[in-house]
Amino acid sequence: MHPISRWHDLANPLRFQRLAGQILPWLMAAALGFLAVGLGVGLFRAPPDYLQGESVRIMYVHVPAAWLALGGYSGMAIAALAARIWRHPLADLSVRAIAPVGAVFAFVCLATGSIWGRPTWGTWWVWDGRLTSMLVLFLLYLGVIALIHAFDDRMRGAKAAGILAMVGVMNLPIIKYSVEWWNTLHQPASVRLSGSSIHPEMLQPLLLSAVGFSLLFAGVVLMRMRALIAEQKRAARLRRKAALAG
Repeated sequence: MHPISRWHDLANPLRFQRLAGQILPWLMAAALGFLAVGLGVGLFRAPPDYLQGESVRIMYVHVPAAWLALGGYSGMAIAALAARIWRHPLADLSVRAIAPVGAVFAFVCLATGSIWGRPTWGTWWVWDGRLTSMLVLFLLYLGVIALIHAFDDRMRGAKAAGILAMVGVMNLPIIKYSVEWWNTLHQPASVRLSGSSIHPEMLQPLLLSAVGFSLLFAGVVLMRMRALIAEQKRAARLRRKAALAG
């Protein structure tokens, strides 16, 4: 089948719901497996950092949470763009599904970063470029969620939330390059496409944890999308019954 045809097939909510139901058990099982190994090794077997000691183990939750908070927002903005341009029937649902999951990961990133910063920097919080822009990302997620539920007309809420999601993308490069543009307490990126400055015994469980959290993120989003599709079907049935009764 041509890739475009497959894309249009997935645009059918019933087909998507059926396929997601088949994928979910495997996806969640893989997520738990990667997390068990990654966090198990990272929290209990990986060596401590020569400067930060045992507190560096927060990294195995903090770093994947940061990556997924940014990645989730990017995915939400792309879905919002698809909804506006191609009118994809699942695009607005994707925005609604991703927003609270991304917000949770952004909050976890901020909370674990604060816990990590206390012994490392001697303070829970500083208003530097990376931390402040990450807080802005969390607030953008909350703004999208609020706009989704701010209107009686679901389409108006989805449109307003989508616009904020697309505008908020401007904050992502600020988060990425804040440690290079400004003098901040937050350290530069340790993992790049060109390589990593992290010791392999620490890098391997970090990457395994990141894969596990990524699969968990995807699984929760799929579950939320299935629930939203079921909610729409129920609302449509109620409208039909009300029309017949009228």
